[in-house]
Amino acid sequence: MIEALPYICEYVGKTIVVKVGGSVGEEGTVLDDVVWLKRLGINPVLVHGGGPQISDRLSQLGVETRFVEGRRFTDEQTLEVVHEVLMRINGAFVSYLNGHKIPAWGCNGLDGEMLQARLRDERLGLVGEVAAVNLRPIKSLVEQGYVVVIAPLAAGPDSQPLNVNADTVAGEVARALGAEKLVLFTDVPGVLDREGAVLPELSREQVERMLDDGTIRGGMIPKIQACLRALETVPRVHVLDGRVPHALIRELFTTEGVGTMLTSFRVPGSEFRVESATSMHNAERGTRNAEQATGKGTSV
Repeated sequence: MIEALPYICEYVGKTIVVKVGGSVGEEGTVLDDVVWLKRLGINPVLVHGGGPQISDRLSQLGVETRFVEGRRFTDEQTLEVVHEVLMRINGAFVSYLNGHKIPAWGCNGLDGEMLQARLRDERLGLVGEVAAVNLRPIKSLVEQGYVVVIAPLAAGPDSQPLNVNADTVAGEVARALGAEKLVLFTDVPGVLDREGAVLPELSREQVERMLDDGTIRGGMIPKIQACLRALETVPRVHVLDGRVPHALIRELFTTEGVGTMLTSFRVPGSEFRVESATSMHNAERGTRNAEQATGKGTSV
């Protein structure tokens, strides 16, 4: 607890956007950590996904799932199922938080056209990418003391509902808010080097190089692209393994952390190759120790 005090003092009253998966059972300790953050006086905003649950529901209904270059094709029938599943998940998260005496407000990007989107690719059907974020309702709810829980649906042209990637939504919401931090949960330990070792801290420059040379690939690409967009206004972004108990608290309030922290500025020791996890770990420990000593956890 003593180690956490400088970080707590730095984050009180500030907003942290957290993207989680779609299962209360799987996200239990993450939600418990969100409860803890709120009780400390920090303002978490949650964005959740639901891909596996959507696939399961489509299968139950006998609706064929089609993918185009790894992305789900969404027609009107699929979109109805997406909406149904996402709002069920949304309600479950809100109920969990309310059950722990935390006021939570569930919504999606269609409410008040909070999220406005354009069609991503006609081949994907009703899939969008965020074009604008209406901050007024989000800020109003945060100021009233709510944890805002957002499902990744957005209003497209002529208010047509669109399915949007949850990582992208989280990144754009954090970017628009100028949040203190963005935290993305995934099913790997963090951003990995070519040997599969976790890189504790990376600069924008290093991340862009890893995208270019193919070190970052597959499903991690859209997450990292969302991170890079967020870094335009968010000082630091974290990629964490949602399977690690209390990963959120351990990453934010301990010197070592448990995932990968991305920054918009040059990381000490960045002359080392990004493939060297040991070098990066030493650099990250130095940065975090300096933060702890000064109490300036995310200032740039």
